[in-house]
Amino acid sequence: MAPLPEPAELLDHLAANLSELSTPMRVFVAAGRFTEADPDLPELAARIRELLATAAADEAWQRFLPTYTPPPVPQLCAALEPVESHNAAPFLAQVAGADLLWPSHRHLSAEVAERAAHRVVSLLGPECTWWTNHDTECGAVNGLTPVFDSLLAGTDGEHYALALQLADD
Repeated sequence: MAPLPEPAELLDHLAANLSELSTPMRVFVAAGRFTEADPDLPELAARIRELLATAAADEAWQRFLPTYTPPPVPQLCAALEPVESHNAAPFLAQVAGADLLWPSHRHLSAEVAERAAHRVVSLLGPECTWWTNHDTECGAVNGLTPVFDSLLAGTDGEHYALALQLADD
C-alpha cells in the first residue's frame, strides 16, 4: 500500500480518487475541507445538500427532478444512518460500481471501484465516521430525492468525501 500523502496534499488525493468513482449521469462525488470549526453531522449534511443540488442540476436529471429542492439540513441529518468503518470501502465500491436498479449492470468494473474505494477510505483514516441513507438493519432506504438514490458520506473531522448514485425506473 502506498504511503499516505502529506496533510497539505490529502484533499488533492481524496478528490482524485473519488473522481475515479464518478460516472456520467449516475454517480456524483464531492470532496472538500470544512471551513467551520469542529464540524459535525449538520456540516456534513450541508455538503450532502450541495451534492444533491449539483446532481439535480445535471442536464440528464433535470427532466426527472424539474422542481426538486434538496431537503433541509435537519431532514438530511435524520435520514442518515451510521456505517461501520470496516464496511465503508465495500459500500463505497457498491455505490459507485453497481447499478441501483440492476445490480448485475456495472458502472465501473469491480476491480476499479474496489481499488479507488479502498484508497478513499484509507485517506480519511480509521477514525473517519461514515454515513448512508440506508438503514442497514432492515434494508430500507431513506430517499433523499424523488428517484432512487444511494449515498455514502464520510468525514475525518477536517475533510469529507461524498458519493451519490441516482437511478430512475
